[in-house]
Amino acid sequence: MLTIKSKKQGAELTSVQYNGKEMLFQGDEKFWNRQAPILFPIVGKLKDNKTKIEEEWYEMSQHGFARDMKFEEFLKTETKHEYILKYNEETLKKFPYKFELNVKYEIIDNKLYVSYEVKNVDNKDIYFGLGGHPAFICEYSNGEYEIEFEENEDKIEFLKLKDGLIDTEKAENILNNNKIYLKEDTFEKDAIIMKNIKSSKVIFQNNKTNKKILEFDFTGFPYLAIWSKKGAPFVCIEPWQNTADKIDSNNSFKDKENIIKLKVNDIFSCKFSIKFI
Repeated sequence: MLTIKSKKQGAELTSVQYNGKEMLFQGDEKFWNRQAPILFPIVGKLKDNKTKIEEEWYEMSQHGFARDMKFEEFLKTETKHEYILKYNEETLKKFPYKFELNVKYEIIDNKLYVSYEVKNVDNKDIYFGLGGHPAFICEYSNGEYEIEFEENEDKIEFLKLKDGLIDTEKAENILNNNKIYLKEDTFEKDAIIMKNIKSSKVIFQNNKTNKKILEFDFTGFPYLAIWSKKGAPFVCIEPWQNTADKIDSNNSFKDKENIIKLKVNDIFSCKFSIKFI
C-alpha cells in the first residue's frame, strides 16, 4: 500500500510511505532541508545567477523560485494531490513571463505519478526550464547500492560541473555493467548528470541483498541527475527537461540548451513515475 503527504509550500511531497515504511527523505539541517522540490523556471544554476530575457537582466537562484513559493491547493484526496502556482508580482520581478504551473501527485495501481503542466497565459511565447528532485532514504555510503539502466547505454554522456555550471569538457563515464555503483565518494564533485540516455527507466537496488527498492520511469525527460552529499542518508533521482548554464554561456535565456518554448495558450506537460518494490 502506498500513501503520500504534501504541502502548499513549494507543492512539495513530504512523505511517501510504502507498506508503512517511509521512503522519502524527511529533510534535516545537517545535510539538506528539502525533500522533493520542483525545479522551475530553471534547472540548476545561471551563470552569475542572472540571465537576459527580453533584453532585460533578471536574477534567479539555483533551481528557480517555485520551490520557495506557496502554491494554491487545488484538490486533495487520499490518492490525488493537485496544486497550482500562478504568475504574480513577485514572480514577474524574477521571470517576466505569465504562466500557470500545475503539479499533480497521483497513486494509481500502487505507483506514484508526478505530473507537471505549464500553461502560457501570456500574449507572447514564453521560455522555461523544469525538473523534479525527489530524495529517497538510502545509506548509500556503505557501497551496497546501485542504479541500473534498462537499456544498453552505449551513447550516454556524463556532464561535468564546475562551480555549479556545465563544463566544456565531459565527465568520466562511470557506468559499469550498465550500472552506477554508489560509493562514499560518488558525489564529491557534485551531481552526476547524464544525457543521450536510451533508457526510460532505472532500477534503484541493493546489490548485496539483490533487493530492488524502486523503479523510476523518466520517459520524456532528456536528462537524468543523481545527487547526494557525502555521508548523507539519501539519494536524489532527478528527471530534468534542461540543465544549468554552461560555463561559457552568453547569459541569454532563450539560448539555454533544451530550453522549453511555449506558444500563447499552449500547455507543456510531462510526468515521471515511481514504483516501489
